[in-house]
Amino acid sequence: MDQNMAAAMELRCWGGDWGLPSVHTESLIVLAYAKFSGAKVTVSPIDWTWKTLTATVPELRSGDSAVQEPAQILNFLRKRRFNADYELTARQGADTMAYIALLEEKLLPALLHTFWVDAENYANLTRPWFASRSPFPLNFLVPSRHANTALSRILLTKGEAPLHRITEVEGKIYSDAKECLNLLSYRLATANYFFGNSPTSLDAFVFGFVAPLYKASLPSSPLQSHLRQLNNLTGFCDNILAVYFSSDHPCPAPPVQETMDANLQKLTQLVNKESNMIEKMDDNLRSSPQHKPHRPEPKRSLASEKSSTPA
Repeated sequence: MDQNMAAAMELRCWGGDWGLPSVHTESLIVLAYAKFSGAKVTVSPIDWTWKTLTATVPELRSGDSAVQEPAQILNFLRKRRFNADYELTARQGADTMAYIALLEEKLLPALLHTFWVDAENYANLTRPWFASRSPFPLNFLVPSRHANTALSRILLTKGEAPLHRITEVEGKIYSDAKECLNLLSYRLATANYFFGNSPTSLDAFVFGFVAPLYKASLPSSPLQSHLRQLNNLTGFCDNILAVYFSSDHPCPAPPVQETMDANLQKLTQLVNKESNMIEKMDDNLRSSPQHKPHRPEPKRSLASEKSSTPA
């Protein structure tokens, strides 16, 4: 066997919480696909390490290879004969690509806004979570960098003229996201997975996008309220967690703190230089409209198979 084919695989990603193996959408996609395809991957969370700033996650390392981004990582696994899509027809393969494009175009902007731009969610959930898993002084820098990146990505993809400000695109991105969730719910119907009796790459992508929105304790999220009315989608997430991740430990213990060296001084200087950027980002976050906190109804039984698609 080729040496590279036999090399162990290590996945660097953000760690888990909220009952999920990772809170990070892209990391969750890869983790799910690895389970579906039977790939043995050693998970190395970047939490509490300097990699919270320097690493691009998810990243799969095997021998001399280092692959980033879910699509590239899944292709890498397929080349190593870990293929969850081998039974798909050509039509199903085309549908998979179409639905993944739909997720990225319609649902991703709303997820970015929900976790990183909505002022209440950012202040009470997202920022504290990422700050608590980044060593000093990165705990001041990492959340704001993610938030700034999310805001820029939303405006770049959705801020066409005359919509140039985040407050002007909010209505559009949430309307698109609800439409996307409704379409996924309709397509899934009463099945456990989107194609047949076994999960495929589409199931991994849908799980990665939907599960954090479903499981996070968001103080403000009409989109989460909408999702929790779609019983088959929430049941889909619960089923994957029960079947593939029930024995996992989503919150590994923090590693021993890395030795502080010259990097500390450099990173401290970096934090100081970017303080103005952080203040500007906070101003942008505070300018976002506020919503009343949503208190979701208790989760329905996993046995429920009825699909519900609200208008």
